Amino acid sequence: MTPGRVDIRPWSADDLPVLEQNNTPEMTVHLGGPESREKLLDRHERYQRGWREGTARMFTAWVDEEAVGLVGYWNVAHQGRDVYECAYGIFPSYQGRGLAVAAMTACLEHAAQCGSRDDMYAYPNVTNGPSNALCRRMGFELEGEQDFEYPKGHPIRANVWRYPLARSVALSAGVTSQGRTDRAPAVARVHAGSVSSSQS
Repeated sequence: MTPGRVDIRPWSADDLPVLEQNNTPEMTVHLGGPESREKLLDRHERYQRGWREGTARMFTAWVDEEAVGLVGYWNVAHQGRDVYECAYGIFPSYQGRGLAVAAMTACLEHAAQCGSRDDMYAYPNVTNGPSNALCRRMGFELEGEQDFEYPKGHPIRANVWRYPLARSVALSAGVTSQGRTDRAPAVARVHAGSVSSSQS
């Protein structure tokens, strides 16, 4: 099925409902379960602060002005190197339509164009079949497994996937991003609007 256009928009003060929809037992089954209200509000603030401080780039994903999930990346160290880590979540009612691929394509495109690090990493739980399948489909390279902690205090066994951001061919086909328009029909784009009035 051909996905519709996906917009990814910088996380704003208005996006708490998106985080709440992502905080369900179904969406967090591989992540230790839903977070408390206090932790959810803290995460919401951290997502906004990441844009202000340049340490993280979290986005909401939209189709036809409907929020369908979230995607983003942030600064981490991996084996002594400065890299990015990414994550995504598409709400259950929108899954199976190729939207995760479109949103992740736009996210990788943003990191390649606007970031300063060479590699994107993902650490899905080894039990999370869909997330591991997405990494494989997106062209991430499996480096092995490692013990991981997500959320903090919740140990998991994770697959280690690496994506070299220089692989621009996989990002360019059918994607519209900031400052660039492709001739091919776009399936994803980064919304160029302001982050939010509270972050100016």
